[in-house]
Amino acid sequence: MTVKVVGRENINQPLWLLAEVTYRCPLHCVFCYNPVDYAKQHEELDTKHWMRVLNEGRELGAAQLGISGGEPLLRNDLEDIVKEARSLGYYINLITSGIGLTEKRIENLKNAGLDHIQLSFQDSTKEMNDFLSSTKTFELKNKVADLIKKYDYPMVLNCVLHKLNIDHIREILDMAENMGAEYVELANTQFYSWASLNKKQLMPTKKQCNHAEAVAMEFRERLGNKMKIYFVMPDYYSKRPKKCMNGWGNVFITVQADGTVLPCHVAGMLPNIEFSNVKEKTLEWIWYDSPSFNLFRGDDWMKEPCKSCPEKEKDLGGCRCQAYMLAGDASLTDPICEKSPHHEIVRNVVRDAELLDANEKPIIFRTDSESRRLMGEKVNGKLNLEDRRLFEEEAIASAEKSRVGSV
Repeated sequence: MTVKVVGRENINQPLWLLAEVTYRCPLHCVFCYNPVDYAKQHEELDTKHWMRVLNEGRELGAAQLGISGGEPLLRNDLEDIVKEARSLGYYINLITSGIGLTEKRIENLKNAGLDHIQLSFQDSTKEMNDFLSSTKTFELKNKVADLIKKYDYPMVLNCVLHKLNIDHIREILDMAENMGAEYVELANTQFYSWASLNKKQLMPTKKQCNHAEAVAMEFRERLGNKMKIYFVMPDYYSKRPKKCMNGWGNVFITVQADGTVLPCHVAGMLPNIEFSNVKEKTLEWIWYDSPSFNLFRGDDWMKEPCKSCPEKEKDLGGCRCQAYMLAGDASLTDPICEKSPHHEIVRNVVRDAELLDANEKPIIFRTDSESRRLMGEKVNGKLNLEDRRLFEEEAIASAEKSRVGSV
């Protein structure tokens, strides 16, 4: 595809910088959005590089900073990163499982200038929470929730919904209310990365989604602004695609643990696109001038039916990654759209959700060993076509039992 470089005067400044500071994580969530091949050979950016990223991001115009992973608390320099971000004027959001957030650590982060902590739960019950993350962390997460309130942070609770926990939505919201949560994000699983591998096990039925939405609405009406509830439906039950990331290279910029810069957090799997690294290029050049960030800006790249669609400005053709995963070409219409010639793929997935045999395929947990195993299976041609599309073309597995992020 010929890349038309958009003039700088027609490119917005980025508003949100996501720093994925590590892919190390104590949890093994079955729906994780980290790359399936995260255990590839790579080296995490050091403190000095992250300081430069923060400065260059702020100079570009980014005002919101999300610090995520993996589990960002595994970085010993997290407080230094937060302190630098505060000095630059970012609003700083820590996205965490809570594992490793001791009272001393939260006090240090408060003093460094952290604005916001988003705490994840997998379910309202110890049994399901611990099963879905393949850890024993439910009680610890509750203690972390108490610390967040004690240190006067807004309580922001995130729970990813899917077939295995969506029927517990009332109990999840009761738990959030009892914790004193001010914000609750009930985001139905978006089927990228590890969630895509587990799609058959995790895809909820339409009936489940409708019931969950009704319960969320009931709580909204009762609690009002006391606890703001955000409920996000799965893409697969929509007739039109979302305006993914509010447009490719339009608002959002992700820096991966090794310094690779992406327009969204899963775009690294797209083939034949060379994404630049902050070790070699400035964020300014990457944002404005790199072929990868200009590839899907505007609408010159669009094919039919998007190109002549009167609604194309609303959704910009949908998600490029979803188009590639489901239809094999990132420049095609997102198959979520009912106008897509590949929409039948989506209908089939929704139909299969009603017919799931829970024993048909074992669930795959996000672990270093599974990531390495799957990379090996891709090389040996043992994965199906859709699963093969989840991997970067040149990814090479790191040595068995080596620390992820250390070459």
